[in-house]
Amino acid sequence: MKISRTEVEHVARLARLALDPAELDALTGDMDAILAYVDQLKRLDTSAIVPTAHAVPMANAFRPDEVRPSFTPEQAQQNAPAPDPAGFRVPRVIE
Repeated sequence: MKISRTEVEHVARLARLALDPAELDALTGDMDAILAYVDQLKRLDTSAIVPTAHAVPMANAFRPDEVRPSFTPEQAQQNAPAPDPAGFRVPRVIE
């Protein structure tokens, strides 16, 4: 076994998760299976594989900046519940 129940309890405590004993047992088994799979992946020979950032070739996905007409302040505030000439009026969230 790669991970113990104590280690799963510790990680759950760090994540502030309240887990019952059945959940701890299930997670211990799941985490052990995941770590066993990662161990299998570590054993693969990847020396002939070129490191890549993307699985498929990718060109620049950004569009060029173009100046286009935008909303007027009146159009932007048209559906606002409490329009204000200086901007949008919203409920106070910081006291």
